[in-house]
Amino acid sequence: MEKGKGIMGSGRRWAVDFSDNSTAPSSRDIPDPPGFARASVDQDDSTVSRQKKDAESNWKTQKAWEVAQAPFKNLLMMGFMMWMAGNTVHLFSIGITFSALWQPISALQGVGKVFEPYKDNKVDLLGPKLLFIALNLGGLALGVWKLNTLGLLPTHASDWVSSLPPAQEVEYSGGGIPL
Repeated sequence: MEKGKGIMGSGRRWAVDFSDNSTAPSSRDIPDPPGFARASVDQDDSTVSRQKKDAESNWKTQKAWEVAQAPFKNLLMMGFMMWMAGNTVHLFSIGITFSALWQPISALQGVGKVFEPYKDNKVDLLGPKLLFIALNLGGLALGVWKLNTLGLLPTHASDWVSSLPPAQEVEYSGGGIPL
């Protein structure tokens, strides 16, 4: 049997001939359907590349704002965890509190790296960076507030008694108000 010939002896059974041998009018003679503009297909490459660059810069801007808003979710989660830990000083509450302090500090140190993929001449990153910094400072404030509620911050005068000089005796010499 010859290769490509089936049992019936004819050529390939599933071969398709794509050449147009019909006498029908060509596709260029058929009018375009409503809503289709052939000019949009024939756009020059500079317009297409400009549109792609604009779409890419819009995408980068959108993603930068999403990254900037991400600490808000972390802020809510940490707030809930700190509330669940309670106001007593024990290992779990201290661990949660220091985690709440460490995460914003490390995020603030890496602001440039976080927004590096979105750098572009057409993308303004000042707003997203400021929001990112503000939300992380809010997280830091939440951690400091938790330290205060646990009583681990020296905020009262009695916390500083050990650093005060000892009281000196004042001699009283009679009749007036001691100086």
